[in-house]
Amino acid sequence: MELKRVGVVGVGHLGQHHARVYTELLGANLVGVVDLNESRAAAIGESLGVPWFTSFDEFIDRAAPEAVSVVVPTCMHYEVAKKALMNGIHVLIEKPVTTTVEEAEELLRFAAESDLVLQVGHIERFNSAVQYISKIIHEPLFLQSRRLGPYTPRISDVGVVLDLMIHDIDIILSLVRSEIVGLSATGRCIRSDHEDIASAQLTFANGSMAQILVSRVSERRLRQLEIMEPERYVTIDYETQDVSINRCVRQGSNSLVEVIEHPVFPKSEPLKLELQHFVMCVREGRQPLVGISDGKRALEVAVSVLKQIHLKDGKAMEGTMQASC
Repeated sequence: MELKRVGVVGVGHLGQHHARVYTELLGANLVGVVDLNESRAAAIGESLGVPWFTSFDEFIDRAAPEAVSVVVPTCMHYEVAKKALMNGIHVLIEKPVTTTVEEAEELLRFAAESDLVLQVGHIERFNSAVQYISKIIHEPLFLQSRRLGPYTPRISDVGVVLDLMIHDIDIILSLVRSEIVGLSATGRCIRSDHEDIASAQLTFANGSMAQILVSRVSERRLRQLEIMEPERYVTIDYETQDVSINRCVRQGSNSLVEVIEHPVFPKSEPLKLELQHFVMCVREGRQPLVGISDGKRALEVAVSVLKQIHLKDGKAMEGTMQASC
């Protein structure tokens, strides 16, 4: 099997796991890691036994990667991804894809013109529970997503909408497959300069409704999606990758009995499945499960949520997410 030469740009909290997983994939050859922080780049590179760099340009010239994961702060996504694409390098870019919809559109156009793979890192699409329900959900009437956790100063360049809610937006859009006709949202800052808790309600043209609650200031950690269909209620736990299906079965002529099913299916590390899929797309020239169009649509909805939140706060937004590096 031909090994694809891959690299990771940005080896912080998440990027170091991209680098680790690439060393575990049969079809990938990790040829280097890049980080502006020299000590961090050296530590990760030396621990994995691969070259490390503080300059992306030097990495391209010396390591000649065919594909890279872009895991830098959000405000740097566009420039790093654009440079990679301009050098003929396939890109997996972490979510949110860019800071503006216009930047996402430009990357989409450039990747299409260059015939390069451009995958967006919406990792929950590769959660085994999500992959299971995506095959059985046909008529979602109402979806309720809750993604809660304690505060960490690690994410400082974006608020909870682009850090957490965008995962749920992407999953819900992939399941409902209908245009949004109504959106309302609210949120507030508690521990940072960005919104730390937010709630959004979505209404779709086909009549489906969704409610999303996200918080990074909760003492309870919860990652859950509930889906109501005409004759069943499906719940998934993102962390345990478990699925439960509740339905009522008529027993006799007058009574209903609740039946709970717990389907069994293979489980795997979502990041490993995501990167495996990316390398396969690069090798076979296929379009990824989560392409730039998906990332752009999720970003558009997230920006609309932020507009609602900021308008209620009396702050004007110009259709972009303000990020600080």
